[in-house]
Amino acid sequence: MRALLSRTAFRALCSILFLAVAATRVDTAAVDKEEEALKQQRVRMVRTQIERPPMGRRPVKNKRVLDTMRKVPRHLFVPLRERRYAHDDRPLSIGHGQTISQPYIVAFMTELLDPKPDHKVLEVGTGSGYQAAVLAELVSKVYTIEIIEALGKPAKERLEKLGYENVEVKVADGYHGWEEHAPFDSIIVTCAASHVPPPLIKQLKTGGKMCIPVGTVFGPQHLLIVTKQEDGTVRGKSVLPVRFVPLVGHDKPAERR
Repeated sequence: MRALLSRTAFRALCSILFLAVAATRVDTAAVDKEEEALKQQRVRMVRTQIERPPMGRRPVKNKRVLDTMRKVPRHLFVPLRERRYAHDDRPLSIGHGQTISQPYIVAFMTELLDPKPDHKVLEVGTGSGYQAAVLAELVSKVYTIEIIEALGKPAKERLEKLGYENVEVKVADGYHGWEEHAPFDSIIVTCAASHVPPPLIKQLKTGGKMCIPVGTVFGPQHLLIVTKQEDGTVRGKSVLPVRFVPLVGHDKPAERR
């Protein structure tokens, strides 16, 4: 015998299905609304902090860099406890004594490298992976090194989950660079070194650029743009006083991880 639903049961089933569809629509609408709000926060961040920054800062003008800063979901690269501040004009803690740089510094350093679509870039100091994601939108390949395993592994997983297939992450001492993938069109160091590491100079292409903060933990630090000359020497220019966490590793054996 064919089992038939009573009219009452049929109406009840229809009501359940209707409520389920309605709930899905509400959830989707809420997600869309949140995504749009986050997009507008990034647009405002770029406009007020980077493209038309406060007096005393040099505006970032590279259109590709500006577009990328509007696109990359910065809030996904900060801890949950910090997400409400993700687009603020300041660095944020990501744990283990490390920070994610303020948006302006990320954009400014990226512009200094003059990234091209066919470039291969080395980053020293992966952190949460945000700078690597920004670079991945602008160049062909990014190699990034993080000495703190508790940051490097999650960063690798985060970048993979977000679809950045042109980024490779390694947990190691970035002072020594990544020799097997050298030479690099440009190198970016996101922590302050006491000097420009010779291995990084060696791994930089002739004519290539390195952006690196140099100085001491408690003393002055300056952001340098370093260009490698035809004879292998480098020419450095100080472009901005900065404050970065120190480069951990080479000359700090007790802090190796």
